[in-house]
Amino acid sequence: MALVGAIDQGTTSTRFMVFDHSGRVVAVAQRPHAQHFAQPGWVEHDALEILGNTLAVVDEALTGAGLTAADLVAVGIANQRETTVVWDRATGEPVHNAIVWQDTRTAGIIDRLAGDAGPDRFRATTGLPLATYFAGPKIAWMLDEVPGLRERAEAGDLCAGTIDSWLLWNLTGGTGGGRHATDVTNASRTLLMDLETLDWDQALVAEMGIPASMLPEVVPSIGRLGTGTGPLDGVPISGILGDQQAALFGQGCHSAGEAKNTYGTGCFLLMNTGIQKVPSTNGLLTTVACQVEGEPATYALEGSVAMAGATVQWLRDQMGLIADAADVEALARTVDDNGDVYLVPAFSGLFAPHWRSDARGVIVGLTRFANRGHIARAALESTAFQAAEQLDAMRADSGVDLAELRVDGGMVGNDLLMQFQADLLGVDVVRPVVAETTALGAAYAAGLAEGFWEDLGDVRANWQEGRRWEPAMGTEQRDHLTERWRMAVERTMDWV
Repeated sequence: MALVGAIDQGTTSTRFMVFDHSGRVVAVAQRPHAQHFAQPGWVEHDALEILGNTLAVVDEALTGAGLTAADLVAVGIANQRETTVVWDRATGEPVHNAIVWQDTRTAGIIDRLAGDAGPDRFRATTGLPLATYFAGPKIAWMLDEVPGLRERAEAGDLCAGTIDSWLLWNLTGGTGGGRHATDVTNASRTLLMDLETLDWDQALVAEMGIPASMLPEVVPSIGRLGTGTGPLDGVPISGILGDQQAALFGQGCHSAGEAKNTYGTGCFLLMNTGIQKVPSTNGLLTTVACQVEGEPATYALEGSVAMAGATVQWLRDQMGLIADAADVEALARTVDDNGDVYLVPAFSGLFAPHWRSDARGVIVGLTRFANRGHIARAALESTAFQAAEQLDAMRADSGVDLAELRVDGGMVGNDLLMQFQADLLGVDVVRPVVAETTALGAAYAAGLAEGFWEDLGDVRANWQEGRRWEPAMGTEQRDHLTERWRMAVERTMDWV
């Protein structure tokens, strides 16, 4: 049987999915991993737990569907992007917990790097503002703060990388000759890669005090990277895309001007800009969308929001307002509107388009009238408000008015949120039949590399509309809600 597999390593769980030629899901297995919050603003994962879960879900998915590794033409990897691992190349042991993309401990390093030049000091080279979000400063923090680590790094004993690098190295042999590489989409999220050369900028690497020997080789997204071991023994690993670029690819947004929004732990709006690197003057990121081996890279504009599904998790885990994430819609529907309550989830500061690491979360507009339903509704609406901010910035940067927005991720099963999103944006919101487009994008990348799909036309032909939400809100109400959201956002700033 000819099938393609995809490892989708996300912020809260790891999943392995198997697809047939039509993009239909043949097998799936998923496992969550622990979130570690050692101090306020710190978010960590256990890289060994993630690796163990990855191997387990591959085995579970294949066994459960009566398949073996021999049934797979190729496997692709999609990953939470900026989360950073440093490990010993001789033992394969991580030297510290992985520092997650939401973590804010590198604020001091960011301030030092910005100096008098400000947060846009390296934007012309990297497409990124200086922010705690990105991977390079996370490596620098470990070297500065973990005793003895800098000496080991300078001796050439350590490897560093994002989760894709950690998984690739382990899946292709680990200490027995594993490949230490990352693709251009993940490398473009480090604050260390030059968008023009698609390689590490040595001046930036030196500026952050990172020995170059730690860093992985930067390679195209689509092309054979190595051969699997363990449960993927003998299977070509032939594609890597950061999770949001994978979702863009899986949604069939392969042409300039096409965009998607993923509603996962965070919320990420990406627009393909083709081979043009569009610099943002409105708080967005310029990032690599994809690169096929032997071809020029394509680029994207991105709006990044730290808290989307994570806000619902907070309602469940920290506040105890709901027992299950799926319960949030029913609770929100117990009220007719938000009751003038706004929740701005700036728990990790504000990402695009504000880039304010000094911001912290607020709930405003509370009166004795407000109840649990209003809080739940405000939490859901915060995701849509943040996405609308991204789209406004994207319109301003690109000059493109979207005809529709393709959506994916765990929250798109929430009809209340999707309708509110269409109302706020004033454009149709469209969900595909296969909503887990991150895994699908990684599968497409690997399958294209191995000739399983002939070309992008093959991939686009698989995309099918599942549901469409049309705007139903008047302009006056939309403007009023948007203005109240802006007022709430202003109240988050200058807290730290």
